Amino acid sequence: MTTAGDVRAPRRARAGSVRRAATDRGAASLWLLAVGLVVVAVGVAGAAVGAARVARHEARVAADLGALAGAALAVEGEQVACDRAAQIVAANGGQVAECAVEELDVVLTVSVTVEPMPGLPRVATSSARAGPVATKRD
Repeated sequence: MTTAGDVRAPRRARAGSVRRAATDRGAASLWLLAVGLVVVAVGVAGAAVGAARVARHEARVAADLGALAGAALAVEGEQVACDRAAQIVAANGGQVAECAVEELDVVLTVSVTVEPMPGLPRVATSSARAGPVATKRD
């Protein structure tokens, strides 16, 4: 038991912890900030790659559907077939870059504009060919 006149010195552990806090210069905060920035940068890069992949798939789908729609009208001429293909491509968010009818096949190139990062527009392109199935006769 202690008496009123008994004054004890502070423990060394407390004095040591005070000294440790005085030498701490915020290194843990800087490391946490650096790790956080790396995580954000990886997330932004992943989102940009994902947006580019989605645009490529959109271009591929628009080209496939447009070529099929144009092939259905290829017997009516290149203008009619390409106009119909352009309608389908536009409905799927793309633009026709090239369209040609070779015999009864419609060959279509489609582009889709994507902005994976703000202020950085890119163009994804895809081509498709559609027409009747060629059969071999012996």
